[in-house]
Amino acid sequence: MTATLSQRQHVEIILDSLNRSGAQGEHAIIERSWRRCIDRYGLDPARPTPARYVPGVTLREHQDQADDLLQVARAGVEQLYRQVAPLGYVVLLTDARGIAVQFLGAKRDQREHQRTGLYLGADWSEAHAGTCAVGTCIHERSALTCHHSDHFSAHHIQLTCTAAPIFDPHGQLLAVLDISAYQSPATKDSQTFALQLVKYTAKMIEDAYFLQRYGDHPIVCLDRSREFVQINRRYLLAIEEDGSLVAANTAGRKLMRHHGLPLPEAGEARSFRAWNIRDLLDAEVDEVLAIPQHSDDRVQAFHTRRHREIHFATLIEPPRRAPDATSARDTSLAPLEALADDDPSMRDTLTRATRLRNEPINILVIGETGTGKERMARALHESSRRHDRPFVAINCAAMPESLIESELFGYEPGSFTGARSKGMKGLIAQADGGTLFLDEIGDMPLQLQTRLLRVLAEQEVLPIGASRPTKVELRVVAATHRDLRELIAAGRFREDLFYRLNGASLRLPPLRERADRGYLIRQIFAELNRERGSRVRLRGDAISALLAYPWPGNIRELHNALRYALATGDGEEVVVGDLPEECLHGQLAHPGAGQPEASHVEGTTSSQGPPAATSRPLEQDLLYRALCRHQWNISAVARELGLSRPTIYRRMKRLGIVPPNQQMPT
Repeated sequence: MTATLSQRQHVEIILDSLNRSGAQGEHAIIERSWRRCIDRYGLDPARPTPARYVPGVTLREHQDQADDLLQVARAGVEQLYRQVAPLGYVVLLTDARGIAVQFLGAKRDQREHQRTGLYLGADWSEAHAGTCAVGTCIHERSALTCHHSDHFSAHHIQLTCTAAPIFDPHGQLLAVLDISAYQSPATKDSQTFALQLVKYTAKMIEDAYFLQRYGDHPIVCLDRSREFVQINRRYLLAIEEDGSLVAANTAGRKLMRHHGLPLPEAGEARSFRAWNIRDLLDAEVDEVLAIPQHSDDRVQAFHTRRHREIHFATLIEPPRRAPDATSARDTSLAPLEALADDDPSMRDTLTRATRLRNEPINILVIGETGTGKERMARALHESSRRHDRPFVAINCAAMPESLIESELFGYEPGSFTGARSKGMKGLIAQADGGTLFLDEIGDMPLQLQTRLLRVLAEQEVLPIGASRPTKVELRVVAATHRDLRELIAAGRFREDLFYRLNGASLRLPPLRERADRGYLIRQIFAELNRERGSRVRLRGDAISALLAYPWPGNIRELHNALRYALATGDGEEVVVGDLPEECLHGQLAHPGAGQPEASHVEGTTSSQGPPAATSRPLEQDLLYRALCRHQWNISAVARELGLSRPTIYRRMKRLGIVPPNQQMPT
């Protein structure tokens, strides 16, 4: 490749700068990196350095090792991308060795992303890529911008890249967060705001990881401002109940050194435990642990021991449970509590359900299809005093109209042609003493609505062919995804029945609006694992994709997607590539997705186009293009997609993809 004029000038600048040396500030970091590239790595700034990608299996290993971080970092990475994408940036999250384990970027630029190395699985270590934001950040352990000619390789000088390190709670480098763009103003000053934004996001991710890692410890939060301490939480210190220090975030470690509590640059846990919170703050441990009871704003001021500086402190307490909490707690509420975690709408609904569970009134559960209306009804029953009595569920939409009357009310022997000789006890009578769940009540025929109204009003049921009614005592929970008031206005639902059923209503939010989607994903996945007798793990990249999907089919669709992934996945973990293809529609490039298809197919051995469309056309097209790219070499396709050969064969069979040498002649 012939070097352009700007590339030749770049090489001359590097050589001239290294001969003079003596640079100051951030450019000194760049010059140190240039010197390492020549002296230590033997790199040539004029020699092409094409993007290098680790194999799919190796990428998965790197992602596995970073899995805990990926789960925490997802929200921060996506928020950062939404802020910078309109300006043409991509976002990379690499591990401590410079391998990109997460990537977000515009799909229209996929080929350019892959060519340049701004893509999933790329190796941005300084030893390979030369001076660059990621690799140099790893070596220098500090945030920096590598702008245009700062790059060592002349073939990277069109890029502007800004990176910030993310450290674990003991000071070890955990990851690097990077934003990069192909086009930007010529001056490096244009990236000043980009640098601050990346540093801020990296701090958020680091602190979120810290809070998750030490959520079972008291965490002291310090700030120089009372007004901001509960929001900013600049300094984070995890302690034991006796005040021993366990870990600190980056700012907290700097604060410790400033006040004479030295730690190694990458301190181990035992280094922290040599110190107590009393060594930092002029306070007793009991005073620190009592901060939440100290004042209305749960903030207390302390002097530091060494410099007598005032710091305001608040305390994040770990979840506590009294020694007799298990016996004291009302365990009957467990079925209801299991339905949600921290979603505000669901917590309000469950609070109302808890109060209603033993009341003798009928309940109407309202929600979109698949939101878990039957699970709510069962939880109401199981948490009530009726839990040892029958729970009978009837889907009014699924039962044929010709059978629904006999199924609901039962019949006497010989009451109609085809009836059982001994008659049949109806479902309503079977629910006597317990709960009758009527799903999709809006689809019940009008004439049966009249008979059901009589059952609810009289608390008795008259089987077909019987002369005397039978007394029943039950609570009805009805559910619908339809607007019953609209059906009433249209003359398709009885208004008096509506008021009989709607003694109280519980509304279930759609899954896309719930803040506890992660909890539901983990809970349902664990249930399916138990059901299958397996111990398959759900990897962080799959969780990220599941969290980003809008779930038009709600919890039922989530359940089906996880069941599908467990059934078709290969190995001891479910990765993003094992999910149904519709779960990835509209998503940006995601960890574990493998390299995407090219916009055209080269080196094919057959003129045949992709197979006819099926219910999974996109998945079919992706796999077909990969097979064509590799001339139907299954091993090569498996390596590219990070899957096993048996999985590729299974997917080919399921999607109807037939190799050219096995196709019937036309």
